[in-house]
Amino acid sequence: MITLLVGSNRPGSNTRLVARQLEGIYTEMKQPVRLLDLAQLPPEIFTPSAYAEKPASFAPFADAVLTSAGLHVVTPEYNGSMPGVLKYFIDLLKFPESFERRPVCFTGLAAGQWGALRAVEQLQQIFGYRNAHIFPERVFIPGIGQQMGADGRLKDEELVGRLRKQASGFVEFTRRLA
Repeated sequence: MITLLVGSNRPGSNTRLVARQLEGIYTEMKQPVRLLDLAQLPPEIFTPSAYAEKPASFAPFADAVLTSAGLHVVTPEYNGSMPGVLKYFIDLLKFPESFERRPVCFTGLAAGQWGALRAVEQLQQIFGYRNAHIFPERVFIPGIGQQMGADGRLKDEELVGRLRKQASGFVEFTRRLA
């Protein structure tokens, strides 16, 4: 199963919309996929004591990563970096087993012209440090506000085709590493 991580907890985020579209792509490919949305994180994980002792309500989130065949991270860029909630989530996960030799894929989106290039590169450093297998085909979506249709889906078919190619390649990558 591929775990598709929504790297933002912002209400009404474009990140969630892109992740939902990717979920549909994986489903069309008959690839089991689960959406892990950081907006659903339980509030008790944000207490200082959560670093040392994880609340029981965090277990489904940690298990979704630990049991995944691969992790596909969809991240926006906030202030030249990844969202703080995404970094915090990563910091709460078990070390080293959460990412050790786990295939990881990245899709970035941003209002600016670089499509979350900085956020994805920072995440690649973190996941590389954690010994993940990083899938090299990244997709960046610049100008996300202009890319989304009124229906909450990407308008550009070429861009959707790149997401399909990325998802297909990532499924093959995870199979080869299994």
